[in-house]
Amino acid sequence: MLMAHPAILSDLVKEYESLRTLNAQKAVSTDVRRRMEDVTYTLCVSTGTRDAESALAVARRQLAAHRRDDAVLEA
Repeated sequence: MLMAHPAILSDLVKEYESLRTLNAQKAVSTDVRRRMEDVTYTLCVSTGTRDAESALAVARRQLAAHRRDDAVLEA
C-alpha cells in the first residue's frame, strides 16, 4: 500500500483538527464545511480508510512509526 509522506500526513491531521474545532462552532461558513469535507476525503484516501476517525487513527500510527524509525536512524 502506498503511504503519504509524513510531512503531508502531519499537515492533513493538523488541518483536520483545526477545522473540526471551527466546525464545532454553530456559525461556520459553507467554505469551512467544504474544506472539512475535502480534508476528510484526502485523509481517508491517504490512509486507505472510509471515515474520519479511522483515518486519524491510521495517520497517527503511521506518524508515530515514522518518528520511531527516525529515532532509530539517529541513534
